[in-house]
Amino acid sequence: MEDQDFLLFIKKVKDYTSIDLSQYKEAQMKRRLTTLRMKKGYNTFVSFFDAMTKDKDLFYEFLDRMTINVSEFWRNPNRWQVLEKTFFPEMLRKNKRLKCWSAACSTGEEPYTLAMILAELNVLNDAHLLATDIDDGALAKAKNGIYSDRSVRDVPSNYLKKYYKQENLTFLISDELKKGIRFQKQNLLTDTFDTQFDLIVCRNVMIYFTEEAKHLLYQKFANALKPGGILFVGSTEQIFSPGQYQLETAETFFYRKKE
Repeated sequence: MEDQDFLLFIKKVKDYTSIDLSQYKEAQMKRRLTTLRMKKGYNTFVSFFDAMTKDKDLFYEFLDRMTINVSEFWRNPNRWQVLEKTFFPEMLRKNKRLKCWSAACSTGEEPYTLAMILAELNVLNDAHLLATDIDDGALAKAKNGIYSDRSVRDVPSNYLKKYYKQENLTFLISDELKKGIRFQKQNLLTDTFDTQFDLIVCRNVMIYFTEEAKHLLYQKFANALKPGGILFVGSTEQIFSPGQYQLETAETFFYRKKE
């Protein structure tokens, strides 16, 4: 009965939101959502779903729990340095108007990190920088651009001084960076992607998906890159046999679309 209850919940969520929970690792997802359901006092997933459709705050909490909005600026700093010092200069030698996408951007730390680097290279105003996520709540936080001191602990000091305004324990993103990013809602699994990107950043998201969903996404990302474009993934998301997606390893956690 419990399995039937969860399967019906998955179906109802898909019909209501187009989010297909069956594409996520079931044990991980079910455990996380069971904790939330019980905390809120619902005996079944179906009753929990019914409540979600009537209570916007509960629905956003469900999305937040499902998408694990945990992010930091300059996460794995040495990888961002490779992007800044190696790949962006390569791209800019060919084209000064870069097209970049932060996929599953959560609360905005990664697209703002991208924006900082592009601003330092004096190309942010000419760049097309897209940031997408499935969670309206996360996107709202990203657009607000207000962060805790914990989120900024890896930001280089010169960037911290230049692109943030500190107010007690919070840090406010500069208007220059906000203007440089277009935030948009998107379901990675079901929506079509734009094309001809120089760079796609999608980090620490794939670990929540099934192998079938990962395969689908890597192919969609590869199709969205221009020849020679770069896909930047998370530290636990090495792509085995990248050649099946017309990709090749360019550096640790960086993949280049074959030209």
